[in-house]
Amino acid sequence: MTKIARSMLVSGRVQGVGFRWMAKMVADKLQITGKVENRDDGSVYIEAVGEPVNMAKFAAAIKASPTPSGRVDHYEEHALDPIPAYDRFRVTG
Repeated sequence: MTKIARSMLVSGRVQGVGFRWMAKMVADKLQITGKVENRDDGSVYIEAVGEPVNMAKFAAAIKASPTPSGRVDHYEEHALDPIPAYDRFRVTG
């Protein structure tokens, strides 16, 4: 099946609440590869690669905050081209 890739930038209460690790759990469940990292400005940056249906589910989970103690106030998404070749989903930075 065809895969798509997106970059996502989220801000709000997304650092210090387990956001990255919960995003990884959702990604692993949906067979999404990529990475998630904290940014110095308090935001979280994600690169995600997967099948369109699973990517839509992943994006919905990120927008809703995958952790109950987090809150997403701003969400930005952009297509990535070319598609990065990730072998798994990693928590970095």
